[in-house]
Amino acid sequence: MYTLYYYPANANAAPHMMLEEIGTAFELSLVDRKTEAQKSAAFLAINPNGRIPALSDGGLVIFEAAAIALYLADKHPGAHLAPAPGTPERARFYQWLIFLTNSLQEELMIWQYPERLTGSDTHAEAVIKAGSETRINTYLDVIEAHLAKDGPYFMGDRVSAADFYLTMLCRWARPMATPPRSYPSISRLLDLMTKRPSVQRAYAAEGIEDGIA
Repeated sequence: MYTLYYYPANANAAPHMMLEEIGTAFELSLVDRKTEAQKSAAFLAINPNGRIPALSDGGLVIFEAAAIALYLADKHPGAHLAPAPGTPERARFYQWLIFLTNSLQEELMIWQYPERLTGSDTHAEAVIKAGSETRINTYLDVIEAHLAKDGPYFMGDRVSAADFYLTMLCRWARPMATPPRSYPSISRLLDLMTKRPSVQRAYAAEGIEDGIA
């Protein structure tokens, strides 16, 4: 059985939603960031980066949310959360999932935690946060254009791991001046995703009560 190491509304949300969608047996193991449990020796033995999430599957342990998402999609092909390997559709799927984790997620981390780069310099913090938000909106423009043309999901009319991943990231970006819900096609995708029972179960299990995305 899988064990997903999580903290509410962290990067575990995408693989958590996928596990619910797949319908396989799994358990949740809380890594309490309030007590810095992610830096404990016990968790560092699971993920030496000290970051959430991680997934254990028997003797296999995987960290990085996108890697977990790919692993789950490949291990459960019947759930159809990724196109078949070796196809043009699979290449596009890789493109979008890597774009989400390497570009949008990375920039969201800078936007959420600019003080990690600036220390106590509040002016520099404001400058970095503003620049980061501009870049996030540029990335959302790219996603919006794709979904408007080829949506409603990243892979057309079929839900994939990329859609769960975007749903997770859009929740983090809700406080932005121009949030993801400002984009019609992204908002349409979020409406579809937040109606899925798997998504609702995952966020309920994590105790999220202030909306999904």
